[in-house]
Amino acid sequence: MRIKPSGAKGWMLRATAGGKRRDIGLGGYSQTGMTLAKARAAALAAREAIKRGTDPVAQKRSDRSAIKAAQAKELTFKDAALAYIEAQESSWRNTKHGQQWRNTLEQYAYPVMGGMQVRHVEMAHVLKVLEPVWREKTETASRLRGRIESVLNWATTHGLRDDKTANPARWGGHLENILAKPSKVAKVKHHAALKWSDIGTFMESLRAAQGMGARALEFVILTAARSGEVRGATWPEIDLDAKVWTVPGDRMKAGKEHRVPLSPAAVALLKALPRMADSELVFPAPRGGTLSDMTLTAVLRRMQVDAVPHGFRSTFRDWAAEATSYPNHVCEMALAHVVGNAVEAAYRRGDLFEKRRRLMDDWADYIGRPARSGSVVALPKRRA
Repeated sequence: MRIKPSGAKGWMLRATAGGKRRDIGLGGYSQTGMTLAKARAAALAAREAIKRGTDPVAQKRSDRSAIKAAQAKELTFKDAALAYIEAQESSWRNTKHGQQWRNTLEQYAYPVMGGMQVRHVEMAHVLKVLEPVWREKTETASRLRGRIESVLNWATTHGLRDDKTANPARWGGHLENILAKPSKVAKVKHHAALKWSDIGTFMESLRAAQGMGARALEFVILTAARSGEVRGATWPEIDLDAKVWTVPGDRMKAGKEHRVPLSPAAVALLKALPRMADSELVFPAPRGGTLSDMTLTAVLRRMQVDAVPHGFRSTFRDWAAEATSYPNHVCEMALAHVVGNAVEAAYRRGDLFEKRRRLMDDWADYIGRPARSGSVVALPKRRA
């Protein structure tokens, strides 16, 4: 019997197993529990195990380790999803993307399989999540499927699912045989945009509008940039002397730095803007911080124009295609779109900056001339 400093008593067998001395605990002493007779029986069983080549101490440690390993695999789908989001969130462009992940999984996936062990998720559970929203909210459902697939792939890589079992949320060769293709179900909804022939008259009204939102929208149109890129623009990104705005890669959709040539009209707009001493933002909100996307939308609503800020990129693209002879790839690069396939991109390593500068100067000239009596103001076509 071993008596600890605390006074606790317990039975112990001292034996040799595999050439090593082992102190094998047999249980705590108790007149009604582990009595002397029971301790002797346990000691006998331990000796028999040693004779069979088993080390009782090593076996107990192995059993505890197996239990811990099994417990580590008892992760629910929700916990796996949250762990995946935490691991990936730093690589995502903005916090909005992470919030979209949380919202869609919280609304659609967790009620069905959030509390399930991630290793138990099967195709039937995935379909139970997707089928109710596949036709009505196809785009959301398609993104949701991809997010479930990513979480399950993460779980497989971490040993939480059988790596010999295919991902039940995969599309190719699997769910595509059960669910209708998203392109066949959902109708593509384009951003509401102004006709390029009406942009001159609109710009005349916009320049008469007051407020930082109106100036930001004007800059969006002059640069054909995305609203988020303009709203997040800072003065250190802008070189007024060189007439260049350099947008860092972490604020671009493609994740790559993008140089925007500034037309004389864009430079004049920037020079006329007030600067806040405590902010580097070019278009700060009235109370500080970044303008919201709704601020620009509100400008259009007050002007009673059926368009959205992003739609002016389409207006620019339509004008470039129908009223100029600039090559397609120059226009696409002005919009910071990925041009061509991988081979074409490998050969075209430049950003065609000077050609894009001429394009944006022509665009600024065109939108600065309001149409008269319904006529279209066309510029002489320049060689690209």
